[in-house]
Amino acid sequence: MKRFTDILLLLCLLLATACKDSGEERSHVLKVYNWADYIDEDVLAEFPAWYKQQTGEDIRLIYQVFDINEIMLTKIERGHEDFDVVCPSEYIIERMLKKDLLLPIDRNFGKTPDYLPNISPYIRRELNKTSQPGRITMDYAVPYMWGTAGILYNRNFITPDEASSWHCLWNPKNKGKILMKDSYRDAYGTAIIYAHARQLADSTVTVEQLMNDNSPRAIALAEKYLKAMKPNISGWEADFGKEMMTKNKTWLNLTWSGDAVWAIDEADAVGVDLAYEVPREGSNIWYDGWVIPKYARNTKAASYFINYLCQPEIALRNMDAIGYVSAVATPEIMEAKRDTTIETRSDLSYFFGEGMGADSLQINPVQYPDRKVVERCAMIRDFGDRTELVLEMWSRVKGDNLNTGIVLLIFSVFGALFIWVMYGKIRKYRQKKHHRRKRKKSRNL
Repeated sequence: MKRFTDILLLLCLLLATACKDSGEERSHVLKVYNWADYIDEDVLAEFPAWYKQQTGEDIRLIYQVFDINEIMLTKIERGHEDFDVVCPSEYIIERMLKKDLLLPIDRNFGKTPDYLPNISPYIRRELNKTSQPGRITMDYAVPYMWGTAGILYNRNFITPDEASSWHCLWNPKNKGKILMKDSYRDAYGTAIIYAHARQLADSTVTVEQLMNDNSPRAIALAEKYLKAMKPNISGWEADFGKEMMTKNKTWLNLTWSGDAVWAIDEADAVGVDLAYEVPREGSNIWYDGWVIPKYARNTKAASYFINYLCQPEIALRNMDAIGYVSAVATPEIMEAKRDTTIETRSDLSYFFGEGMGADSLQINPVQYPDRKVVERCAMIRDFGDRTELVLEMWSRVKGDNLNTGIVLLIFSVFGALFIWVMYGKIRKYRQKKHHRRKRKKSRNL
């Protein structure tokens, strides 16, 4: 997978400054704010030529990346950054709608076809659950990629049956061999689901109800279970977990399906046998989408950019580059992703639509989960004012992650450094004193 380097990011920032200072017309600049490693570089580079062909107008891209939804949101909400198009997750889209931070997408594309109907009806319905009074989500957001949260595991140490339950994260057998995603929402959802495994099996509660319960009782329960899991955790990671798994360093990783696809392919090339499961208790199913923020200054180019990405051939190129699954659900996508070497068959009629022969597809089940998997998953909604309480809980869980041995080690290191510094000062003082005596002695002579 290609990576945008820090140098490219720096150049983008410099270009942004140059644009502001040069007096270049803003209508010829498109500012895109996206997750790192989340688009094919060639697809990005080819947009200006496509836009010129469609509109007769020149456009220059300024491309920046972020790693955390909340950082992106803060820049827009408080900094009033004039990004034209950004790619938040579903709960941030919901929050931006609540805060009136989004502009509607203009679907008047002139002679250019409207490709937005290529989006799966299933994902449109799911995202529309986040609609606000007077604002239907799909008027303000277009789904981009989607996937599940689950267990990436090493088949040499973990069986498929073990990985098919969240219990593997709490099993003392796996102590020190687990990497946990540094994501408070995924961690919270996982803990609260595992805490109610019996009730879920009895169908007395649903995954959607549990993951969106942010009552004091639910937060306390999640904290209890996450702290109970901590002795097994070798580290909290935002992006390096998949690479650690490919190197046989750990056995289990709570991760996202797109990262799992990348890791499985990379590991196979070096003889490491990885696989992915969405636990039977249920999990998070997430959606990222493109939106036009309130302070955008080139809404026309932003709308065209979103439309550009909804073309089947563009969606396929992006999927091949990043490993995640596009929300575009056309016959071209289905045929391109069909794989006759896969023995299992999956029901994807919920995604591609009924009557398209998608109810028994040979297709990568990590990328495209079977209907039964999707039915035991749910979208985590925006926690609103309760977000701070969940974040405080998350800080407590991670903050006391230092056990006594590590604390003693830290104090020992600092103690040694203190002694070394003091020794150096005493030695320097003695040397100065010795030199003064020598000088005084020489003068007396």
